[in-house]
Amino acid sequence: MKQTPTFNLSHTIRLYPTETKKTFYKKACGCARVAYNYGLAEYQQQIKIGRQPKISEICKQFNREKKTLYPWIYETNKDANQRPFANLQNAFTRFFKHKSKYPKFKKKGVKDSFYISNDHFSVDCKKFNIPKLGWVKGAEKLKFPGKITSATVKRKADYWFIVVSVETEKAFTTCDNQAVVGVDLGIKTLATLSDGKVIEAVRPLKVLLDRLKLLQRWSSRKVLGSSNRYKANLKVAKMHYRVACLRKDVLDKLTTFLCENYQVIVIEDLNVAGMLKNHCLALAIADCGFGEFRRQLEYKALLHGNTLIVADRWFPSSKTCSGCGHVKESLALSEREYVCEKCGMVIGRDLNAAVNLRNYGLNKLRAASPEVTPADKKALIYSSSIGINETILEEAGISECSVMGL
Repeated sequence: MKQTPTFNLSHTIRLYPTETKKTFYKKACGCARVAYNYGLAEYQQQIKIGRQPKISEICKQFNREKKTLYPWIYETNKDANQRPFANLQNAFTRFFKHKSKYPKFKKKGVKDSFYISNDHFSVDCKKFNIPKLGWVKGAEKLKFPGKITSATVKRKADYWFIVVSVETEKAFTTCDNQAVVGVDLGIKTLATLSDGKVIEAVRPLKVLLDRLKLLQRWSSRKVLGSSNRYKANLKVAKMHYRVACLRKDVLDKLTTFLCENYQVIVIEDLNVAGMLKNHCLALAIADCGFGEFRRQLEYKALLHGNTLIVADRWFPSSKTCSGCGHVKESLALSEREYVCEKCGMVIGRDLNAAVNLRNYGLNKLRAASPEVTPADKKALIYSSSIGINETILEEAGISECSVMGL
């Protein structure tokens, strides 16, 4: 019997707490911060005296001393002051594997959050039961059916959210269309598809940049540490949050559209960190969110059963002619149209790159499966009107007449 695959998914939902419940959240975040800083300080202290510290032993020591040192810690749920030690252990594990920097002490008001285990947490429609607090109203229902594994309450821009992790066996919709599409990302147009579709860039930061500068100027003129400075910083944080939401919304819709309409998706392995070193284009590149686009596309392709192919970073998608395969030695960013010196073909630069990415994906599929399936032939014929290397058609056994519909 075939076993149904399970997925670990998270759903972030905004909460609408009262002032009393907000106070509880702040206390729980403070308990989590105190426990984490206690563990890190004790770890460093033991290193100085030549011992080999263990996070589990430090956690036991904290549990023995917390009643005396921090009696107010019992006002919140137990998970809030126990989970930070597991987080600290994970932080050191990543550090020793050279995947992150050395753990730092947490500061008040910076990435405030606290953890709730699944045995102390329950959901009822749009309400969430938090231990020692009760039911809290949320903005929407939990959209993933399945077993709840944990929950985390966090604050962002003075808004409170709950992140619910669910282990689900939900069957996601699969794409019936077997087409192969190449996706070329850009600044002027967010994405150009190999079938000619163009998704315009929203550029939320550019649109709201003047307003953001004004809020930052107001904040800088307030007295450091004053309540007015705190209120001004909240306005800046909320504006940053709005920009992030607008950007993520566009990328979420685009990646969902690709996964629901194309079986095979081909993208480039962009060096985003290197691209951001170009100070003339860094703001525009960061405003597009190329890294977030790839992150969303990777997990959605897995959920929907799509095939995601990432072209090699050095693949010359923009310099190669999609008609004859000729590769130019150089191509300036100002050249928005690709003019082939060999066959004379004139095509948009981004469209040409997208078609080349699609051809790259078809070659990868054919290398994995030497026999060309009817779906591959259909994809080749369907997109041939935009431009494709004749050699690919010949290798696939498709005549020029069939491409032209004769």
